[in-house]
Amino acid sequence: MRAAYYAASTADFRSAVISTVIGELTRASTFAVEQSQVTAWEREVEILQRVLAEVEGYIFLEFDVPRLGTRIDVVVLAGSALIPIEFKVGATQFLRADVDQAWDYALDLKNFHRGSHAARIFPILVATDAARSDVAWAPMHQDGVHPPRQVNAEGLLAAVFSARESAAGEPLDGVRWGSEPYQPTPTIVQAARALYARHSVEAISRSDASAKNLGETSRTVEQVIAAAQQEGWKAIVFVTGVPGAGKTLVGLNIATRHRRSIEEDPAHAVFLSGNGPLVKVLHEALTRDELARLRAEGTRVRKGDVEQRVKPFIQNVHHFRDAGLRSIEPPVDHVVVFDEAQRAWNQNKTARFMKSRKGIADFRQSEPEFQLSYMNRRPDWAVAVCLVGGGQEIHDGEAGIQAWLDAARTHFPEWRIFISSRLTDSEYGAGEAIEALRGRPHVEWRDDLHLAVSMRSFRAERVSGFVKALLDRDVRAARELYGELRPRYPLVITRDLQRAKSWVRTQARGTERFGLVASSQAERLKPHAIDVRATIDPVHWFLDDREDTRSSFYLEDAATEFQVQGLELDWICATWDADLRMCGGQWLHRKFHGKQWKRVKDVATQRYLVNAYRVLLTRARQGMAIFVPPGDANDPTRLPEYYDGTFAYLTSVGIECI
Repeated sequence: MRAAYYAASTADFRSAVISTVIGELTRASTFAVEQSQVTAWEREVEILQRVLAEVEGYIFLEFDVPRLGTRIDVVVLAGSALIPIEFKVGATQFLRADVDQAWDYALDLKNFHRGSHAARIFPILVATDAARSDVAWAPMHQDGVHPPRQVNAEGLLAAVFSARESAAGEPLDGVRWGSEPYQPTPTIVQAARALYARHSVEAISRSDASAKNLGETSRTVEQVIAAAQQEGWKAIVFVTGVPGAGKTLVGLNIATRHRRSIEEDPAHAVFLSGNGPLVKVLHEALTRDELARLRAEGTRVRKGDVEQRVKPFIQNVHHFRDAGLRSIEPPVDHVVVFDEAQRAWNQNKTARFMKSRKGIADFRQSEPEFQLSYMNRRPDWAVAVCLVGGGQEIHDGEAGIQAWLDAARTHFPEWRIFISSRLTDSEYGAGEAIEALRGRPHVEWRDDLHLAVSMRSFRAERVSGFVKALLDRDVRAARELYGELRPRYPLVITRDLQRAKSWVRTQARGTERFGLVASSQAERLKPHAIDVRATIDPVHWFLDDREDTRSSFYLEDAATEFQVQGLELDWICATWDADLRMCGGQWLHRKFHGKQWKRVKDVATQRYLVNAYRVLLTRARQGMAIFVPPGDANDPTRLPEYYDGTFAYLTSVGIECI
């Protein structure tokens, strides 16, 4: 794919006939070009040829931004200055959404385009018919990106000249810059949208040598699927990865590649998740995206009709299970992807649920065993893909991944098992089940089924390691990892909630999303206007804009680990209550009952509590502020000593206090 519809030196661009440039743009477009677009291009080119009359460098028109699924109108390289320009032809005002768009393009280049990492970036928003222009550049941020300069057609010349004069260093090589790889790390919502629109996983993921290639893991799973289909056997595949490494992205890629009907694609696949908020958010995001795409093409369609098209692609895992209970028929799907497979229910919880909700007494299977037995009804072939996160169990009754391993070993001896070589790590809790598989036939250990590098925190790939060390009380490792994170991943702590919120707001630029998070057991944050018992709607919280009070942007409604697991934001304000507190070098686990905190004695529940904070602290892609309340000596449920030890511990590893 071409990086831009048109690319040339500014000298060649100046001498080009406008109709020739428009012809190249039109031929390069993958969509039908309306006359309104042609008119806008003609005005842009006329303005740019005049502005660049004395500027030597390089110009790109309609530069591809795959993560955002769009194109930058213009990118000019002038000396060592990188100048992305967003044109609003005929506009008389500078709208907030347009300023955010200019911000987003500049930040996308800085973060994800390799040739732009070290460049000083000067984004410009041109409202051609506006009455005024900014007369100077606002100070650049620490990463070398200036806030967008807002100009009219006449003010563009001064903006480009001052950008060129302000940037120091070696001139940017236009040919080399244009050929540099784009290495995006999309959010799961962005990834789902792109994959559903038939983009490849390689096109929306990083390709640098330091990051695990998602395409490689996807291809490994696809090879198993192809072999199972061709040779007629059944298999279970375990994919592991650190938080944010792209396990869900692998699953979505598999499902989208085979989302046509069973008649069209015999390897029809479905993506299953027990994460209700994730399913709701992805359903709504895909519906909105597909609806906008169809309407832009002139298709008249109801939102409800689009929703029905999207639903079969991503389903709630319990609905899949219930289909197996209602009928003795095999599932229509040959390939089933189980997201966060370690969260499946154990036998006791499944039996309780079946008795109380389904009227089935003496149910003797765990959820993994039943799901595999349902797939085993297929007479030909089937592949179960288990996406496994470590330390992510946050619900009572979650079986962990050992239940899948035990079910495959004990009840389905003919199934082939493909296991990530890292499933033996302690955080996955599968040690005994792994050992029981030693010597069993048809078991393969594969290095390429593990995703080792977090993509969520593209600025700092070791955030998950830092959080693990922090929660494991490994102070030395936490300090070392924080030292590595600090230059690229801002992380601060405070006893003042308003200061934490203000810090998060000032860090976010463009449409970067931020929000407030808290443990579901953080019941004594109510004096700070945080009530975790108040239910949020994850669709509004994750998808709606700054003007909606239900959105995360308002920093009013706190999402818990149950609402944010599997999803992410750019910045978070994380609150830390007395449910998990540091005292004497040990974590104390507490649950609030009535009027006091009570000790949590059950080891599994203690683990869920720690994992809740693990989930919360690994949600931010770019940075976070942690709020630890100061406590209140006059409130026996919020005594300062409940919080001081935690604050002292977190600052002892080096986290900056504000």
